[in-house]
Amino acid sequence: MTEQSGSESGPAHKTLEIGMALLIGAFGLVVIFGSLKAGINWGAEGPRAGFFPFYVGATIVGASAINLWSARRDGDGRLFATWGQLRQVMSVVVPTAIYVGSMPFIGLYVASIVFIGWFMRWLGGYRWLTTIAVAIGMPVLTYLVFERWFLVPLPKGPFEEWLGL
Repeated sequence: MTEQSGSESGPAHKTLEIGMALLIGAFGLVVIFGSLKAGINWGAEGPRAGFFPFYVGATIVGASAINLWSARRDGDGRLFATWGQLRQVMSVVVPTAIYVGSMPFIGLYVASIVFIGWFMRWLGGYRWLTTIAVAIGMPVLTYLVFERWFLVPLPKGPFEEWLGL
């Protein structure tokens, strides 16, 4: 289900529409089954915990079914994106996922230094001096504003614990 557009190729729009409808519909089913476990009827004090989530899940499944029907009906063969465009998107999505996933283990500040440095140097093409200054400066500024000024603790890792921050 890859569409050719001249010399460019990539996934078809229809394929992604169907995939997203199925994925979101599956999420709606998870919500429905979770609500059934919590109870969807009315108790003595009012609606039970699963009452409203059940109907939200049912609405999600219904909307996904409509989207699935519409996507299967409309097959105009449009290209969603080229593989090159998807690689560009992934060059942002993958480092962001690694950044978020590493935060519980190495803390916000060290993860931010690496994340900002990566984006500035390899994706932005900035000079090393500028990259290092901003990659270290932003987490320091964030620490001063949130931890010192607003007294809001942010996730810390072993390096910050070692420094006593």
